[in-house]
Amino acid sequence: MSKALQLARKGFYSTHPNPRVGCVIVRDGELLSEGFHEYPGGPHAEINALNNLMGDAKGSTVYVTLEPCSHTGKTPPCADALIKAAPDTVVIAMLDPNPLVSGQGIEKLKNHGINVITSVLEQQAIQLNAGFVKRMTQNLPFVRVKMGLSLDGGTALSNGISQWITGPESRHDVQYLRAASSAILSTATTVQNDDASLNVRLSAEQLNQQTGVRQPMRVIIDNSLKLTGKEKLFELGGEIWIFTTQQDEEVLSYFKLHHKNVSIFTSVTSKRIEIKDVLLKLAKMEINEVHTECGSTLAGALIQQQLVDELVLYMAPDLMGKQAQGLFDLGEISIMSDKIQLSIADVRMIGRDIKIVAKPCQP
Repeated sequence: MSKALQLARKGFYSTHPNPRVGCVIVRDGELLSEGFHEYPGGPHAEINALNNLMGDAKGSTVYVTLEPCSHTGKTPPCADALIKAAPDTVVIAMLDPNPLVSGQGIEKLKNHGINVITSVLEQQAIQLNAGFVKRMTQNLPFVRVKMGLSLDGGTALSNGISQWITGPESRHDVQYLRAASSAILSTATTVQNDDASLNVRLSAEQLNQQTGVRQPMRVIIDNSLKLTGKEKLFELGGEIWIFTTQQDEEVLSYFKLHHKNVSIFTSVTSKRIEIKDVLLKLAKMEINEVHTECGSTLAGALIQQQLVDELVLYMAPDLMGKQAQGLFDLGEISIMSDKIQLSIADVRMIGRDIKIVAKPCQP
């Protein structure tokens, strides 16, 4: 199963909106075949493994990181293909998280006399597909917030300038986080202050991809419709969603005329966009993972509403002074028991910076 998980990771940057899945076929201790899901609409991991098989799978053991599908989508059911191949046993890391179909693939295999073993390296499989699992079970995407900060907690100067706090190695590392995401979330303020493109600037070779580099959708919160359509962000093409509370016909007409790739969603019932509503809408569009690069206001709102699954902080060994903007706008916490607790998942050096991965503690 460890080998199957290793194979699944080969699709880490390419399977959106599908899960990352690997499959290994073994008989009498000998590896017969292997495969992984490479891209949406393409063969699933089990099918690739069966297609790569020299000979037959009778009497073999199939290891797969996700329960074989039992329904027809863009591809035929994998459970049917396995039944036809007639292995003795199918070992599954995790059940399908979709409550509408979970367990059905297993039941189908068992009904045709195939022995099924489940929950082998289950947590590793769940972690590999954290976004897909959360979307299936909570109707929300997995939200990662990336922040760069100084040693004294500054994220930008008082005038909003934040380029560059961290070193080139950290900025390069962030590109892999972007590439793994389904969408990149930011604000109009961040886009304009940083002249941000919010795209993936890695080659297919750097990502070890045969199918090219997939650019995530970019999602911008722009309460007052400050974006003009002339920012660098809009020069690159690719799907962009803007959420605003303003109905400026001149600006809207400009976008409609010059940027066919931009969709603007206007909510005139409130002064601020409800960030959870945005995430719910993204989940409906099969967005599994949202990578967020923003300032303290949006980051604080996401944390306070318990919408953050992971924080990735790049801390530079520099001091920016007391006038620098802080990390999160969380309002006043007056008693210690109200502090927001995090658990540290990983700490490592990236160039001269420290990379900290933290997760909110479960309430």
